[in-house]
Amino acid sequence: MKRSGSADLPLHYGYVPRWLAERMARLGLAVTEAILAEYGREAFLSRISSPFWFQSLGAVMGMDWHSSGITTSVMGALKKAVNPHAKELGIYICGGKGKFSKEAPAELFKIADQTGLDGNYLVRCSKLSAKVDNTAVQDGFQLYTHNFIVSSEGHWSVIQQGMSAGSKTARRYHWHSEQLRSFVEEPHTAVCGPNQGAILNLTATEAAAARNGILHLTQEKPELMLQEVQQLVMPHHHDVRAEDVDLKRLGTVLWLAQEQPPAGFEDLLLLQGLGPRTLQSLALVSEVIHGTPSRFKDPARFAFAHGGKDGHPFPVPLKVYDETINTLQTAVYKAKIGEGDKQQAIKALHALALRSEKDFVANDRFEELVQQERDNSWRYGGRTVFGKAPPPKRAKGVQLRLF
Repeated sequence: MKRSGSADLPLHYGYVPRWLAERMARLGLAVTEAILAEYGREAFLSRISSPFWFQSLGAVMGMDWHSSGITTSVMGALKKAVNPHAKELGIYICGGKGKFSKEAPAELFKIADQTGLDGNYLVRCSKLSAKVDNTAVQDGFQLYTHNFIVSSEGHWSVIQQGMSAGSKTARRYHWHSEQLRSFVEEPHTAVCGPNQGAILNLTATEAAAARNGILHLTQEKPELMLQEVQQLVMPHHHDVRAEDVDLKRLGTVLWLAQEQPPAGFEDLLLLQGLGPRTLQSLALVSEVIHGTPSRFKDPARFAFAHGGKDGHPFPVPLKVYDETINTLQTAVYKAKIGEGDKQQAIKALHALALRSEKDFVANDRFEELVQQERDNSWRYGGRTVFGKAPPPKRAKGVQLRLF
């Protein structure tokens, strides 16, 4: 087993309002189906095991871009949306927050009965991933959420999160079975150290063997493995700042959406009828679906798709959110019946932005851009946990640009 990365996040005790939770589930299902249709189940597991991609997915869903709440909210939305279609999609999501985390073993045994997978094997992986992060790694974080995502082929990822009351932060841990060949041939974990074979020797029948393996981990030097994993450390400030965002990449998306009408690109003809603001969101969602790992180093950028529930960087534009979901759902449906042109058009958004980045030069008007989004939020049904976004007291002038 290999831990694929971790993320350190400020604790955030807010709630997810129903109007956002329902949309998160619909968007999460559409993104999942698009990835499965284009790249397959293993690619989905690989993406979700990346702390940077996962944070970007949460941001594009309208969650607060940096907070600990992304973990439980995104996984809750995905479980709610994906599991009713699990047999068709071949992806099953188990566990959850608090008491629901303890239901993962029973859920895995049920999935094993339905699919023919080895339930004992999956439960052991689930328990040991939690045991390593909660016990072998004495980092001050107590696990309170555990999700085990498994494919019909038996490949899996784990996303779990611990809380440190002292530092008021949460740490999310990601695991992935991608490189699993044998529990004795893959000796590396993300933080603890290299020799963990005894921990994950599934031929062992006594719990003492697993406990001894965990004790061996504590004797290894964590620094030996730190360079091999992805580590995401989010800032404590709640607002989105220019230093949190790759302005060149964000500026390219805005240019593509606002300066070039869809009719100007042959690949985007099927997206005619969508306004510039929805194209901006779709371009960022397209990157979540089709982007390579290096594209997710600045998760805050993806908050410019649908804002954040607390109003950072701006209120969630419900009209744009709904139009994005409907466009993705239509594309996925048409692809299922052999009409994949619209899905390819959405993919082209990312490809066009990527090509345009090469010679793109961003300016330094980031704060003005954020203010413009806030001023226009009411036009798109902007909403936060505090209520609906009101119109600005006075007009702010013409469309601002980041280039």
